[in-house]
Amino acid sequence: MNRQSQLAGIGFGLLAYGIWGFFPLFFHQLNHVSPMDVLSNRAVWACLFVGILLTIGRRWGKVLAIFKRPRQFAMLALAALLVGSNWLMFLWAVGHQQVVASSLGYFLTPLVNVLLGLLVLKERLNRLEWISVGLAVAAIANEVIALGSLPWVSLFLAATFGTYGLVRKQVPVDALSGLWLETLAMLPVCGLYALWQAQAGHMVFAAQDGLTAGLLIGAGVLTALPLIAFAAATQRLDLATVGMLMYINPTMQFVTAVWIFGEPMQPARLLSFGLIWLGLFVFSWSMWQKLRRS
Repeated sequence: MNRQSQLAGIGFGLLAYGIWGFFPLFFHQLNHVSPMDVLSNRAVWACLFVGILLTIGRRWGKVLAIFKRPRQFAMLALAALLVGSNWLMFLWAVGHQQVVASSLGYFLTPLVNVLLGLLVLKERLNRLEWISVGLAVAAIANEVIALGSLPWVSLFLAATFGTYGLVRKQVPVDALSGLWLETLAMLPVCGLYALWQAQAGHMVFAAQDGLTAGLLIGAGVLTALPLIAFAAATQRLDLATVGMLMYINPTMQFVTAVWIFGEPMQPARLLSFGLIWLGLFVFSWSMWQKLRRS
């Protein structure tokens, strides 16, 4: 039974990270829609879809409990701001042929988490973790030297998603309830944006052709599905396995950018990715050793 549970966990993990890795291909079909329009529709439809799931599962009690704790709801609102800005930058990257940069950002995220643990949670880093951080810094320095500027898309995605994880860790709420509350917190901003656009004669939530409308609704559903699968995977697998599966998402994004979208891949940038991949290997080895000792 334990083996079956682990196999199911790996299946759920592959499903979650596979869907996330598929995102550039999906959102590429919406390049004719502005990123803020896509984000607004994504938030609305995700909120509705997750609300239906909460109703079916009779799990509104956990959601209502958060409303009675203003500090926790404020933390979720901050998480919504972080993940919403992350989504917006990702959508911009897909629309402007910057998927290689976005994949680099998501590769950097685990190492950003290590730094946040050091700076915010006052965690101590071991020698291997310091080496992994040093390799990430070397990769960023190489980007600056090779490209002549900071890899701001990669850094923004890594910083916002890493900080989002840190904030969400402080709120004891399950993934589904948390996602509904986060998308709910986005709705006032999306509503104000829609009203502003309506004054200029542009309808954010209407006036779309059938295919585009279907893709926008699907964007909301696809926001929730991998989170559900991820939660199921974490319940069945140890942290090391979940951590190794995590690299599927940015790897798929990288392959999609170079071999499907045909984005240019400068030789100097390969060194950046090589340093990041080496840093991730060192970090994963350190995490595996910690789990083995415990």
